[in-house]
Amino acid sequence: MLHPFRAVASALLLSLWLAGLPEAGAQPSPKTVKSPVVVPAPEPAVAELLVQARKLQAEYHESEALGKYEQALSKAPATYEALWQAAVLSVRIGSRYTDETRKSAYFAAARLYANRALVVQPDGAEGHYAEALTLANQANLLTARGRLLAYREMRSHVFRATELRPDWADAWQLLGRWHYRVDHYSPLERVFSRLFLGGMPASASTFMAIDALRKAHELEPKRIQFAYDLARVHLNRSQETRATAVLQEAVALTPVTADELEISRRCRRLLEQLNRRLHRQVHRRLKRL
Repeated sequence: MLHPFRAVASALLLSLWLAGLPEAGAQPSPKTVKSPVVVPAPEPAVAELLVQARKLQAEYHESEALGKYEQALSKAPATYEALWQAAVLSVRIGSRYTDETRKSAYFAAARLYANRALVVQPDGAEGHYAEALTLANQANLLTARGRLLAYREMRSHVFRATELRPDWADAWQLLGRWHYRVDHYSPLERVFSRLFLGGMPASASTFMAIDALRKAHELEPKRIQFAYDLARVHLNRSQETRATAVLQEAVALTPVTADELEISRRCRRLLEQLNRRLHRQVHRRLKRL
């Protein structure tokens, strides 16, 4: 497996190489005419590494795929696909560790990759998604203030990702999670945001969370994680009939990875709990007759 500290070192070198480029979202000076970004075709050796990385991803060999993307970046540091994919893979791999030092190292590397992806292609949906995904995962390791700042910064990126690629289920899922998390800030988080951060992030809504998660589920109905997220939000809104329907779809899916197997088990447990609750309700109603 790729060592997390090597991933950080690689990303730092990349950051230094690209240091001369303008920051993502930077405005040109009044005397400068902004030219359209032209993304050249990768060199054959880089293109072959990208093909190999995609194949490894499709086969769920994520650490090996990350290594291939890093090899591509060592040859062509401004390769957009390698940058945003390396960011996403770093988050996924890092999130599986229980050790916070390793998690933090992978997430730091992911943030550097995502930042550079946005420098290379400021209007790339994938770069905005990678940035938002990294912020969401880093937030869990930060102090209360850092966590709230991360969710605040995440907003523009996750909204932009869905605007640029409305057909991308992963972006809709992340938007749904953002809506739900921010709309369910604790009272202390709400007070802190208002007093010290200039207010709550705008437009967060549980109803919008349901819409976004439903969109993700509709786009990719065989992704069990999307079904699980949607069912949980329905349950938290006491929409048990809708939650049951989504969970029944989820448990009918065949898990492929260990992560999907764990989510499938959670779906089954939720469905069993719902069925027991429904059975008790029916039993009580019968007793009243």
